[in-house]
Amino acid sequence: MANVAFIGLGNMGGPMAVNLVKAGHSVSVFDLSEQAIQVVVSEGANKANSAQESVKDADFIVSMLPAGKHVKALYLGQDGLSEYIKTGALVIDSSTIDASSAKEVAQGLSEKGIDFIDAPVSGGVAGAAAGTLSFMVGGSSDSFERAKTVLNVMGKNLFHAGEHGAGQIAKVCNNMLLSVLMVGTSEALNLGIAHGLDPAVLSEIMSKSSGSNWTLDVYNPCPDVMENVPSSNDYQGGFMVDLMAKDLGLAMEAALESHSSTPMGALARSLYAVHAKDNGNKDFSSIFTLFNKD
Repeated sequence: MANVAFIGLGNMGGPMAVNLVKAGHSVSVFDLSEQAIQVVVSEGANKANSAQESVKDADFIVSMLPAGKHVKALYLGQDGLSEYIKTGALVIDSSTIDASSAKEVAQGLSEKGIDFIDAPVSGGVAGAAAGTLSFMVGGSSDSFERAKTVLNVMGKNLFHAGEHGAGQIAKVCNNMLLSVLMVGTSEALNLGIAHGLDPAVLSEIMSKSSGSNWTLDVYNPCPDVMENVPSSNDYQGGFMVDLMAKDLGLAMEAALESHSSTPMGALARSLYAVHAKDNGNKDFSSIFTLFNKD
């Protein structure tokens, strides 16, 4: 078993840290929220009074933070963790950030003899709790293999996407496609409803036909068509609209950097930006209501 520091215990990070504890790892945790810390400590983690204290003697450092600026400040900023992490440790950043920031942190830590991988996740809060997340990893092959000691506890599908930053690019590509599928599925269902079709019947028809996709078959956005999904719980839980809007912004930044054409992604970003104004804390499948005539 390993000594693990976990920094960032939000809706995703908290359950991920708990799974590390349950697997028998010695986990030292820190978050700006005392309540978030106590939830994980109650499961057997050790409380650290600072991020710097949490990484003392850690073999692995896992972070889950909101944006690139937070990740850079944590590791490379004034009194950053690069001065406290022991040589030879492996940093696993599971935040969803821009690839440039991931590369900058990787370079800065490398100069201190510290290995780094960017390892954003897919699977939502339910996947974090169940330990079934998908990890998209950017970094060396050796670091990817080392990271499996802890990633296998938190996730079910581990992918080595390429060098530093590749994990972040894979994540925004996935979420851009997901947003497009959710918008298209919502449009199609609302069109059928407007013409008097039962959304449950229409969903089954499309699911068994060429329109079948994950958002329709597993995460249906129409209320009361499918049990145990956010749409049947007033769009509570799941993956917030604000987070989807953030990821689409990162996707558009990546597209500009590479001069890639992403018209569907750009449209999805615009729609989610409009929807986020009054629905930012709801699940991203609530985009369905943007097209609802009722």
